[in-house]
Amino acid sequence: MTETCGPLQMGCQEFLHELAAQWQPLLLWASGLSLLLFLATLIAVPVVVTRLPHDYFSRPQRAVLRNSTGEYLASLLVIVCKNIIGLVLVILGLIMLVTPGQGLLTLLVGLLLMNFPGKYWLERWLVLRPGVLRALNWLRRRRGQQQFDKPA
Repeated sequence: MTETCGPLQMGCQEFLHELAAQWQPLLLWASGLSLLLFLATLIAVPVVVTRLPHDYFSRPQRAVLRNSTGEYLASLLVIVCKNIIGLVLVILGLIMLVTPGQGLLTLLVGLLLMNFPGKYWLERWLVLRPGVLRALNWLRRRRGQQQFDKPA
C-alpha cells in the first residue's frame, strides 16, 4: 500500500514535487525581494540612525513638525510620506524578524518615522531592551557620531 497525502491521492513524493513546481516562481520572487530588502536595510538603517540627534531618546518633549514649518500643505505632505515609509519599514522589520535582515533595527526605524499615540513610550521601551541601544550606538560610532543618551 502506498502512502497518500495529496488532493488527488498521489504519493507524498509526487505531490511535494508538483507543489514545489507550482510555487517555484513565487518562491524565487520572494527570495529575491528578501535579498533586495536586506541590502536596502543595510544602507538605510545606519543613515537614519546617524541622522537622529544624540538626545533623541532622552528628551522630555519632541519638536512637532507641523509647528516648525510655515507651510501647512508641505508639512502635511512630509508627515504623510514619513508615515507611509515608516509603515513599510515596520512591515519589513516584522518580516525580517523571521528572514535574513536587521529586523529589530528596521522595525525601530519604521516606528521612529511614524506618528501615533504612545510612540514616545514605545520607542523608549524598545531602546531599553537588551542590546538595542548598544547596537544603535555601535552604528553611530562607526559613522563618527556621538552615542545616544540613555533614556531615564
